[in-house]
Amino acid sequence: MGPVRIEFVLFALTLVGVALLHNKTMQVALCGLASILLWELFIAKGFHFTEHFFGSNSFSDQIVHKELRQGEWGVILNLLGLLLGFSILAKHFEESRVPQILPKYLPEGWVGGFVLLALIAFISSFLDNIAAAMIGGTVAATVFRGRVHIGYLAAIVAASNAGGSGSVVGDTTTTMIWIAGVPAVEVLHAYIAAVPALLIFGVIAAKQQHKFQAISTDAPIDAKVDYKKLIAVLLILVGTIITNFMFDFPALGVWLAILVAATFNATPWKEAKHALSGSVFLLSLVIAASMMPVDSLPPASWPIALALGFVSAVFDNIPLTKLALTQGGYDWGVLAYAVGFGGSMIWFGSSAGVALSNIFPEAKSVGAWIKNGWHVAVAYVVGFMILIAVAGWQPDMLHKPASNATQQAAPAAEKGMDMHP
Repeated sequence: MGPVRIEFVLFALTLVGVALLHNKTMQVALCGLASILLWELFIAKGFHFTEHFFGSNSFSDQIVHKELRQGEWGVILNLLGLLLGFSILAKHFEESRVPQILPKYLPEGWVGGFVLLALIAFISSFLDNIAAAMIGGTVAATVFRGRVHIGYLAAIVAASNAGGSGSVVGDTTTTMIWIAGVPAVEVLHAYIAAVPALLIFGVIAAKQQHKFQAISTDAPIDAKVDYKKLIAVLLILVGTIITNFMFDFPALGVWLAILVAATFNATPWKEAKHALSGSVFLLSLVIAASMMPVDSLPPASWPIALALGFVSAVFDNIPLTKLALTQGGYDWGVLAYAVGFGGSMIWFGSSAGVALSNIFPEAKSVGAWIKNGWHVAVAYVVGFMILIAVAGWQPDMLHKPASNATQQAAPAAEKGMDMHP
């Protein structure tokens, strides 16, 4: 349609449908995905279905284009496993009765709500942001007696994303940057933005929640920790971390731990069933976003990085990070904060937001999320500007995942040399 590719039009219409029909988000996302896929398969040119989803069979292509070797199936399977697995984790955590006992350790008033958000951010620094948001949401449902303000739900997601933005094990995008060869310390300065952002949205959201429903600091007298359930939670968390380090596939550890825990615990399998529709919704958007004909981003600069934060609220941050890594020249800490935290501004902009909406269906309204969670967008911009003012824009001009040296390896590999990409 003029200079705009049809794929972008279809994707934009899908997002509009999600915003308007928030009670039918899965159906809208599936229809949007189907329309884009049909267009790519039968009308557009240059789209290779098997290479896109299952990777390339060409050895030379595997060396030059690592993402072709992997395809999209790994990201899709991992994300599905995390969303379903962490729904079981959240139920185990709830049934451990720790959320019932925790209130007596939280301060009274709005400060208690803020401390909970800070704890979520801390947990997310070494654990996947989805798990941090699910644990935080489970605790919030208990300490606020089931009445959680949408602005506070947005803050829970924002806290989980802020905490993971400066850690290579705290978010999928930072892990991608790390695996691509960027040292872990190169994303650490994202916390220069994340901490003040947490102070801004955290205080405002905590006061919103206190006005809506004050925190309950009285634990039930007969509440005792179910240590079998707690051990199951710890097994899942440890499994997530280990398999994330060893295989870049944390969902494997999640499900191995769930199966091990099932030998001495009753496993709430129905929770995975309840989370299935939300998971299908997010995966539909992720797959649709991966098929957008975006070959490159504008030249790297801090204004572009700032804009990518807003884009990540509606466009999955995984393909954005892939494009940025391929292009190079970014300040990786600034990019990590932008694409990681930026997705918090809309409920489906982050996998943590989609997971949390499975517990709180009222969050599935773009209008309500933006209206009540406005402080997240304000905090994002203020935090970003503080980061630029304090640390400046320090582009990495040396890191090129698809470097000339790697590209030169392909012809050599074709001649039978022992190459290890």
